[in-house]
Amino acid sequence: MTTHELTLLYDLAFVLLAALAGGLVAHLLRLPVVVGYLAAGLVVSPTTPGPGVSDVEQVRVLAELGVAFLMFGLGVQMSFQELAGLRKVALVGGGAQVVLTAAAGAALGLALGFPPTQSLFLGGALAISSTLVAMKVLSDRGELGSRHGQIVVAYSLVQDLAAVALVVVLPAVEAEAGSILPELGLAAAKAALLLAATYALGTRLAPWLFERVTGTGSRELFLLTVVGLALGLALGSAALDLSVAFGAFLAGLVVSESQYSYQTLSEVIPIRDIFSTLFFVSVGMLIPPEVLWEQPVQVFLVAGAAVLVKLVLLTGLTRALGYAAVVAVPVGVFMAHMGEFSFLVIQVGLDEGAVTPELNGVVLGAVLASIVVNPALVAALPALRSGAERLPRLRQEAPLGEERPEVGLTQHTVVLGGGRTGSELVEALLVRNLKVLVVERDPRMVKGLRSRGVPAIYGDAANPAILAHCRLERARVLAVTIPDAAVARASVAYARRVNPRIDIVVRAVRPAENQALRQMGAAEVVAPEFEAGLEFVRHTLHRYGVPTLELQAFLARRRADFYRPEG
Repeated sequence: MTTHELTLLYDLAFVLLAALAGGLVAHLLRLPVVVGYLAAGLVVSPTTPGPGVSDVEQVRVLAELGVAFLMFGLGVQMSFQELAGLRKVALVGGGAQVVLTAAAGAALGLALGFPPTQSLFLGGALAISSTLVAMKVLSDRGELGSRHGQIVVAYSLVQDLAAVALVVVLPAVEAEAGSILPELGLAAAKAALLLAATYALGTRLAPWLFERVTGTGSRELFLLTVVGLALGLALGSAALDLSVAFGAFLAGLVVSESQYSYQTLSEVIPIRDIFSTLFFVSVGMLIPPEVLWEQPVQVFLVAGAAVLVKLVLLTGLTRALGYAAVVAVPVGVFMAHMGEFSFLVIQVGLDEGAVTPELNGVVLGAVLASIVVNPALVAALPALRSGAERLPRLRQEAPLGEERPEVGLTQHTVVLGGGRTGSELVEALLVRNLKVLVVERDPRMVKGLRSRGVPAIYGDAANPAILAHCRLERARVLAVTIPDAAVARASVAYARRVNPRIDIVVRAVRPAENQALRQMGAAEVVAPEFEAGLEFVRHTLHRYGVPTLELQAFLARRRADFYRPEG
């Protein structure tokens, strides 16, 4: 084995062990493990005294795989239909956020004494959040599929594309508009070409390929196909001067439309977790430690501006687009930081000679500070959401169309969410001629229900303006089937306030939410994954001849233990 190979092996082992130590310390301090990974990178950096990584560049190249696999996994969990439903919020809200945050960052740069050109680069770096941090936190909380999780994904994709545009525009800020527009047009044409290739791949080649590979029965060949697809489109995107993350996300979308999406996700998750850990450590290694004590004021002013401006802007823009505070505030919180593409923007300025090493160090330090502060914001999310709900509403959602489906309803069941769980409940109620009202955000589902004569309201189930139309004060049962903890808490609190006698059954995303939802007034809390596990237990033990009465007693004890309040 050559010296070069030994060096790479040493660096990888050293980085992973440092990440393990940092993650354990962060866990003991009740911080997200991401903070531990960043701190580990700072410690093993060649610029820090003591043993460190020999070749940072090699580790950074491997860390890029973390970005690719994270975005690929995210794409697998999404779908073209979900993205189409979010195009308005993505283009309007995401686009406005990038422009306004970049302007605020440029103004801050001028106030700190940086020249205009450097201030523009600072604004561009400030406008981009960390997709990896946001997705990691949402995934750990089980909220990737929630409404605010989907909006965060939509905004993140807009930011990634905006980073490509910023890299084209900022180096040419002193040139004439005629030299910038062709560059932007070329970037747009490349994105369109990649999208067209992705569509062809998803509708023609990928289904045929997956069918042939799965037919072999080889897990290894399936995994190689998945990895090849993810890295192939990621590299294709990079070859077109677009982001690796964008291409990997498109590859995930290709798989999401097939029957192999769940198997793909299960194969990718272990690889994703290892390489995303490398990414966070590599970010920590980029930060010069001396900037934290030589320029602390500038670092924390930039980090503070990134956190506050994004928190206020993203919350306000999302709220203005018609989402309730219970959805808008988490969007602002989860994206209130700087990110990996901030490095890209500032590095381009450094390469062009438009950014000084001083500003580069400030931005790198601010990225670290903003990411470290984010867990505290997430912990304060309930208080922030509660405070936002007391502010004057920017806009109320209204029911779809002019119909008033709730008029005259009494002793009915209100079902929040018309997905698989909600639709089963609705059908069971209709068969027995019981009155039901459905609240759903998918307009096609709402129209379908209304065409069958089922009262349905289009809107955000967490918005008090929508809940006010459900006549909860006269309802008999409220069923919250949406897998979104924030929506569940908001709707349960509202229903209990307007009708102390209403019976509430609610879906819990995580076991830890059982007690909180019961304390808020839920009569029944259902954890789908736990209940599915019990069904497997019942079926298996029954096959072994366990008597029915004994089985029922065992399942009852398990339910009692699982749903029992802590302490």
